[in-house]
Amino acid sequence: MPRKLTYFVSDVHLGLDVADPSGRESRFVAFLRGIPASETEALYLLGDIWDFWYEYRDVVPKGYTRVFAALQGLMDAGVKVYFFQGNHDIWTYSYFEELGMTRCVQPYVTGIGGKTFCLGHGDGLGPGMWGYKFMRWGFHNHFLQRCFSTLHPWLAFRMGNGWSRKSRLGKSIGYTFKGEKEPLYRFCASFTEPVDFFIFGHYHCAVDLPVGKARLLILRDWITVSNWLVYDRSEESLSYVEC
Repeated sequence: MPRKLTYFVSDVHLGLDVADPSGRESRFVAFLRGIPASETEALYLLGDIWDFWYEYRDVVPKGYTRVFAALQGLMDAGVKVYFFQGNHDIWTYSYFEELGMTRCVQPYVTGIGGKTFCLGHGDGLGPGMWGYKFMRWGFHNHFLQRCFSTLHPWLAFRMGNGWSRKSRLGKSIGYTFKGEKEPLYRFCASFTEPVDFFIFGHYHCAVDLPVGKARLLILRDWITVSNWLVYDRSEESLSYVEC
């Protein structure tokens, strides 16, 4: 049977101590196990799957056994799994690749079933946002990462998880995407390559807008609901699923 499906998911925020963390993980595992592997070509993890992830050379975060088992099951069945670093799980260095996933860097342009997709987490794309971009540069800076790695994991993870939880609680749950005024929309509108679909996360709100001849789609987070996109190449259809 030909593989005709491609899935996209973002902002699960596993480990975030808000709402129902264990229930959120269970919902995500159910989603992964519900993907029909024999019909699925690829799964794209578009960032912030983990609320805080930091790898030391010899230490990775504990837990998430069922998540990794479900991902490994998909890959063993021939599904390609791609992941992007979000602004909460930037510090992935080699562990995911060792498991068999492929890391992508935004904006990532790829062809799927005769259509062109531009993919990423979505943070920092577009004009302006200089304060955020400076902070993002610091998080990605190798020297600063090495400095952080000198902290004992006990302290580093408590700092990271505390910052992440405070960051999430301090944000409005009902963010309203500002359409053409948003830096991300302006990034898509000025993109020089022909694209059929732009797909991102980060904004924690569902968006489906035309950008010229293309569509811009943004996924919600998983804090209260499960949601994903699935592209069926046999029908050339891209569908948003929420449950």
